[in-house]
Amino acid sequence: MGVSPVQPLLRLPTATALAVLGGLALAAAFPPFSFGPSAPVGVALLSAALWRARLRRGVGLGLLSGLAFFIPLLSWMTVIGTDAWLLLALECAAWTMLIGIGSAVGSRLPGAPLWMAAWWVLAEALRGRIPWGGFPWGSLSFSQPDTPLAEWAAVGGTAFVTFTVALIGTCLAALAAHLSEARFRQAIATGTLLVLVVVLSGPLGGWATPAPSGRTASIAIVQGGTPQTGMGALDVRRAVLENHVAQTMTLAAAIDSGQVERPSFVLWPENSSDIDPFADASVAADISAAAQAVGVPILVGAVTTTPDDPDFVWNVGIVWDPERGPTQMYVKNRPVPFGEFIPFREQLAPLIGRFDRVPRDFAAGATPGNLTINGVSIGNVICFEIAYGDVVEAVVDGGAEVITVQTNNATYAGTAQPEQQLDISRIRATETGRTVLVAATSGISAVIDPDRVVTERMEEGEQGWFIAEAALVDEPTWAAAGGRAVEGILLLISVVGLVWGVARSRRGTLPADLPSDATPAIT
Repeated sequence: MGVSPVQPLLRLPTATALAVLGGLALAAAFPPFSFGPSAPVGVALLSAALWRARLRRGVGLGLLSGLAFFIPLLSWMTVIGTDAWLLLALECAAWTMLIGIGSAVGSRLPGAPLWMAAWWVLAEALRGRIPWGGFPWGSLSFSQPDTPLAEWAAVGGTAFVTFTVALIGTCLAALAAHLSEARFRQAIATGTLLVLVVVLSGPLGGWATPAPSGRTASIAIVQGGTPQTGMGALDVRRAVLENHVAQTMTLAAAIDSGQVERPSFVLWPENSSDIDPFADASVAADISAAAQAVGVPILVGAVTTTPDDPDFVWNVGIVWDPERGPTQMYVKNRPVPFGEFIPFREQLAPLIGRFDRVPRDFAAGATPGNLTINGVSIGNVICFEIAYGDVVEAVVDGGAEVITVQTNNATYAGTAQPEQQLDISRIRATETGRTVLVAATSGISAVIDPDRVVTERMEEGEQGWFIAEAALVDEPTWAAAGGRAVEGILLLISVVGLVWGVARSRRGTLPADLPSDATPAIT
């Protein structure tokens, strides 16, 4: 008996198993496993499970696969609490239901792989923006720093990398479906598209990346370390500051002895001074002493009280000049919900005791992190902001020649979170065509070139410093020039596919060359 184009390709038990395996394969693409090729395999398994599925099945299998993906991916959240881990995983997985809907509809249309892949972009775009600014962690693009597919980041940004990874997966699923139904002409067309996507990945990235300006900057990164990790990592705030001052003094001694050249500036991590240097004169004196010892400005990660309202604080990067003290300052644009500010605080705080660790909400800054230090135009982002494309895009648009990331991963030391964040920074290096320098309190500090190569790295738990010679770039990649337009086109494709699919379904114009009473072909 033939297979109906309006019947699911797979029976429910088989489809359910493939959806779960697909989610697990997606998780395996990220640290701690870091096997990038498993991402398109995961997409393929889920796409096969959703092929011509009814909408209700699409929603259910999408959620199930999302849970199988995000629960292991975000396991580092158990440091905060099991409830926080599972709730965040559930919120992220809920967006995968959209992929279930889009795949169920799109798989019934001509050119199905294209429509289905675009829905991965839509789901990620919404998850990265909603609610409270979104949470883009787990983007397919962030799983690819060690594969040629990452080169597409320079072409069309992370959205285009996601689309490419998803397109390979949906093509694999379509190929399997066409072959199982003896649709050989469609199988050949799908296979040809699949080969083209893979073959073009390497060359296009090279064409889209601008050449360095010919200028370089010598930048020192200090990783002072924290006496303890986990939820209490910054309970000893003064010790964290003293550690970074001490390591900077060691750097100063190496400069004075001629072991190393004096850098353009020194990069300290987020929370290197978790005590407000504007309110505590002794903290300001310690930072000034360190800056004077190295003879160049220090970009200090600090927490300060907002000048207009003492009930709020800022997470900031302060340029601390050896002679003038604090000069320029960047205020983090994207504070982390429930980590740096508490939505519904009045209702939730009495119920969840650990919110006492965030006694005051962090206010968001309004301007990008474009700073000029000793003639070097930098784009500064703080911690999780590296995952937000608009934050990184803004500093490149503002003229950043190099990207700096101030981060504090001590809370998640010993988990996969620091490596996952480093991989995001690697993708951003290719997307922007710029060197990315990461300073972390307890690791992983690193220097990443535009080819995603980690040229310097300090592991978790280490204390010390290193100096990197960073190439300065002042021209945009194709992605930096038009990445938002590419994302917009892909989002439009996803919506057009949905409207077209629904319209064809209502008009009864879905392909009907096979019997309508057929059962799924694969059990």
